[in-house]
Amino acid sequence: MTINERQDAIIEEFSAFDDWMDKYQLLIDLGNEQPPLKPEYKTEQNLIEGCQSRVWLQADYADGVIHFQAESDALIVKGIIALLLQVVDGHTPTEIVNADLYFIERIGLREHLSPTRSNGLLAMLKRIKATALAYQMKEQ
Repeated sequence: MTINERQDAIIEEFSAFDDWMDKYQLLIDLGNEQPPLKPEYKTEQNLIEGCQSRVWLQADYADGVIHFQAESDALIVKGIIALLLQVVDGHTPTEIVNADLYFIERIGLREHLSPTRSNGLLAMLKRIKATALAYQMKEQ
């Protein structure tokens, strides 16, 4: 699936719920479905700065695509990073760098987060894009 197809699927999934409490529960469920991050990846280097809770992001580049793994110590944040990875995992650095991640606005996520969680979301997005850009530069 392309990045946009994955985003459209998420928008459709979230549109099934009218109440934001149900959408938060969906985020929590997504986070709980994530496999735990191996202890060796829970390093200072993998910790995303700018998040109130602790979020680790591990990226591995193989066969022209980036595979991400992540974990957080906060339930909703764990769901947010899981949602982001659903969209970008397994894509090329160029696809990720050029992606317009419109699903965040369309599902209303940013407007339903506290200011600190919203800042954390931005920090996660920046880290994902920066990681993809670094791998893109190595490809050239």
